[in-house]
Amino acid sequence: MTTERNPWLALTALVVGFFMILLDMTIVAVANPAIMLDLGADISQVIWVTSAYLLTYAVPLLVTGRLGDRYGPKNMYLIGLAVFTAASLWCGLSGTITMLIAARAVQGLGAALMTPQTMAVITRTFPPDKRGAAMGLWGGVAGLATLVGPILGGVLVDGLGWEWIFIVNVPVGIVAFALAVWLVPALPTHQHKFDIPGVLLSGVGLFLLVFGIQEGNTYDWSLRIWLMIGAGALILVAFVVNQARNSGEPLLPLRLFRDRNFGLSNLAIASMGAAVTSMMVPLYFYLQAVREMSPTKSALVFAPMAIVTGIFAPLIGKYSDKLQPRVVPTIGFVGFAASVFWFSWAMTPHSSIMWFLLAAALAGFANACIWAPLASTATHNLPVQLAGAGAGVYNTTRQVGSVLGSAAISALVAARMTANGLGGGKISEGSGGPVPEFVKDAFSTALSQAILLPAGILLIGVIASALFIRHGEGAAAGPESAPAEADSVTA
Repeated sequence: MTTERNPWLALTALVVGFFMILLDMTIVAVANPAIMLDLGADISQVIWVTSAYLLTYAVPLLVTGRLGDRYGPKNMYLIGLAVFTAASLWCGLSGTITMLIAARAVQGLGAALMTPQTMAVITRTFPPDKRGAAMGLWGGVAGLATLVGPILGGVLVDGLGWEWIFIVNVPVGIVAFALAVWLVPALPTHQHKFDIPGVLLSGVGLFLLVFGIQEGNTYDWSLRIWLMIGAGALILVAFVVNQARNSGEPLLPLRLFRDRNFGLSNLAIASMGAAVTSMMVPLYFYLQAVREMSPTKSALVFAPMAIVTGIFAPLIGKYSDKLQPRVVPTIGFVGFAASVFWFSWAMTPHSSIMWFLLAAALAGFANACIWAPLASTATHNLPVQLAGAGAGVYNTTRQVGSVLGSAAISALVAARMTANGLGGGKISEGSGGPVPEFVKDAFSTALSQAILLPAGILLIGVIASALFIRHGEGAAAGPESAPAEADSVTA
């Protein structure tokens, strides 16, 4: 029996789980010192609490997107949510740093199973001309989760202990599972032959590349690290060649990139992922080490960013469909870059915190202009049978961008510390206490210089989004590239 269901109900159920998994990318940042103290870990070990999650989240995304096409996005989402929720409980009950890292790795795998399915359901249940409003909600949740994570983390760590940043996921996960079972439709599946060579090449290549980048600063960018990164890059080149020659069903259908807007959207979302991740490291160091704020207070400085994003993202997503694709995200990237330059200017030992609150509000509006319109533009011309593959590619690009940004800012902060006479050293979010008064000027200068990196990265997004063309103009010819229409759904 088939019937038309309100796709907004399904989307509302999905974004509950989506919010939770994105929250866990940033919520750990402010808990690192408490985890180190309680579990007797060193800095390099506690960094792996985040790195393990990012690694197992990023590497499988191409495959998990395709699994949604084959076995149904609802089924894969529910499996991923169950894995994520169980792993969250495991994280909260961990008594050693090794156990916590292992639990976080399993948690990342659950997140990888879930993420592409949310975009795929939007692509398959909303017609292209209505997708902007749906992506508005999706994008608002993505931006809000990234920004709310440190605030919620600070409150939970200060009030209940670090374990609760994970345990709080359990009741949320149970509610999200029940909502998904009830409201998410069982969409028709598409018979696919799995590209085993593609799975192996992409998995090994991404693992080596992401692992090498994440660990580069820990091992002082030794020859072993560069060999690992080089090997990963070469294997990924071999993967692309393999996909180009695959006359059957490649894991990465390169015809997706015949749509100019899809290709440019991937470039833009990579810059966004890199900028958001790298921006927070020097800012939290500044607020906690120079301005001597607690984790909660430092996170609340960015409350305007989260609030403004949450308010404007659905509104902007609704109206962005009526404008040319390039208009809204270009405004967003320009505004976000401007806000980061503003942060850099204000990072002195005695500047008014009001400047940071205003810059955060501008960054929130800019985020609202980026996440939803960018996702809508990327998916507008995706054919139904490639919805999962396209979502997997888009989310993989964002995650790899996040890892690149995290590695680059860690190395740059260490370099600017040395250049300003403070010495190098391993840098990690939230690991430093207040610095002595006599070095605050040099410390602030080093951090304000480092934050110029995400500002520069965002200029890539400005260029990419400015090159978008009207929907349909850049789509590949032929029936397989026709815009996806909403599926009938099974009740």
